[in-house]
Order: sequence, then C-alpha cells, then structure tokens
Amino acid sequence: PHGSEKAKAFVNAFLKRSMPKMKDEAIQDILNRKAVVLEHYYKKKTKQKRKKTKGFTAKQRREMRLFEIEPEQQRYAIFLPLHELWKQYIRDLCHGLKPDAQPHMIQSKLLKADLHGAIVTVTKSKCPSYVGITGIILQEFKHVFKIITKEDKLKVVPKLNNVFSLEIDGFISYIYGSKFQLRASERSAKKFKLKGTIDL
Repeated sequence: PHGSEKAKAFVNAFLKRSMPKMKDEAIQDILNRKAVVLEHYYKKKTKQKRKKTKGFTAKQRREMRLFEIEPEQQRYAIFLPLHELWKQYIRDLCHGLKPDAQPHMIQSKLLKADLHGAIVTVTKSKCPSYVGITGIILQEFKHVFKIITKEDKLKVVPKLNNVFSLEIDGFISYIYGSKFQLRASERSAKKFKLKGTIDL
C-alpha cells in the first residue's frame, strides 16, 4: 500500500540522519537482523577562552603614584579618626582587652591584625636616628612602615633592625621588625613562633 511505502521511506531517511557514519547496506542489514540503537551526535562547541584581566605591574604603580600620599594630606590630625577606628577594631578582635586576658593570646592576635591606624614608637634600632619616632601607621609594606608623626612629617621606617612598641588600653606589645617582614595580607595566615630572645 501507498502508506507503507511512505513509512518505509521515512524510516530509511530517519535512520540515515541518525546514523550518518553508516552506509545504506549496513543500515539495511541491521534492520533485517536485529534491533536498531540510535545514536545522537553532539556538535562540539568551541569554548571561548576567558581573557584574564591583568593588573598593574609594580613599575606601572610607581609611575602612576598610586601609593603616594599628597603633601597637603600629610597631617596627623586627619588620621586621628583612623586611629580611633583601629582601637575599636582591636577591642572587638581581642574581646574587649579585659585585665584578666592572657597577654600571649592578645600578642598573637595583634601580630596577625591589620596595623593601618595603629600608633607605634620605634624603641630600639641599629640606626639611632630612628629611635623615638612615634606616629600613626598609614601604610604597611613588606619591608617598611609609612608613619605620620605629630609634627605632620611622613617617615618611612624600615622594619629590618628596628623594634616597635604598640600600646592600646594599657597593653604594650613589641614588634621585632626583622621577624615581621611580611605584607599585611600574608601575616593573617602566618604562624608566629614564640622565642625566648630575639636580636635586632
């Protein structure tokens, strides 16, 4: 009958589309002898590579003066609110700095804390001219602190061969710069070991 011929033609065309890698004779052979398992071929999608956004290099940052503080902004009074924020941050970090708190626990938290806004004093140094410098830390780099003093002078103090003292709510902590040569972001994951004596 006419209908069966149309059905046969449709099936043959359908199978040819479904199994494009097989020849007509192979398809007919499969139809005559066993059941047909249709295969679906996916078109391979070409993945578009994402372009990584590149940041500025250290040289470009220096040329653009991204980390430089303008002379008109180098005033101690401007950064006093930053110091007040830092004190509140440390109190929250150390759960209030209570008198019965264990000093070594507070010390370990201070070593990992962000020091931007802290008031520090250089207590010991191999270079006598650094001793006595006191001010608010404005920027911390791997090897130096940038400190603004009460005289509105911006001082760049190296960490190497210097000991800094930091006071908050009567608790005084000492930072040995030679063992502290890390970026602020790296210090949070660093494990500091307790040592009996440390030389400059």
